[in-house]
Amino acid sequence: LFMQIVQINNANDAAKAMQAIGVTSRGAEIMVEKALFQAIRLEGVDTRAANILKQTMLSQGAEAAVSAATINLAAPYTDVLVLATVAQLRRAIPRLKEQPWGLKAVAGDLEEYIDGVMAGF
Repeated sequence: LFMQIVQINNANDAAKAMQAIGVTSRGAEIMVEKALFQAIRLEGVDTRAANILKQTMLSQGAEAAVSAATINLAAPYTDVLVLATVAQLRRAIPRLKEQPWGLKAVAGDLEEYIDGVMAGF
């Protein structure tokens, strides 16, 4: 047994790493979004929206780090660090589009971002 860390920076890296171990092109296409971890900082998010965003990300197996003042709405706004794969983001976006307090716009920005990440693949 030998373990090796594989650096994956984009969709093409992910596909190449999978194909190097014998994954079919179709298999790589299905799995590539699961291999692309993203850390995205959102600034100035309404704390009510941040609470919904956190719950939405958790429901997808992802995470959203928020300030301590978020849970009890002690501050009107917070920054949020979204930690998710492209696949998790893609599943969360439709749910976020249905939510108030600016989350529809956040969903649109996230959608545009992941479309850019996947461009050319």
